[in-house]
Amino acid sequence: MLKLDPNIPEPDDFYEALIKAHRGLSAEQSGRVNAKLILLLANQIGDLDILREALAKAREGVEPAGQDATLEIVA
Repeated sequence: MLKLDPNIPEPDDFYEALIKAHRGLSAEQSGRVNAKLILLLANQIGDLDILREALAKAREGVEPAGQDATLEIVA
């Protein structure tokens, strides 16, 4: 089951580390870091059912882009 309650002991410290990881990067580089981080954390979780639940939860309330919009996955 996907954990939705706060589960990070020091959330401000994590947020600071996350921002620091992106400091000085271009939007493309930042996207690459995010993609790598997602894959690393998904591997750490390792449970496909939980990952699918997290993907669905992350997608909630996000409307698809118009036909002209494209997403380039950079890894």
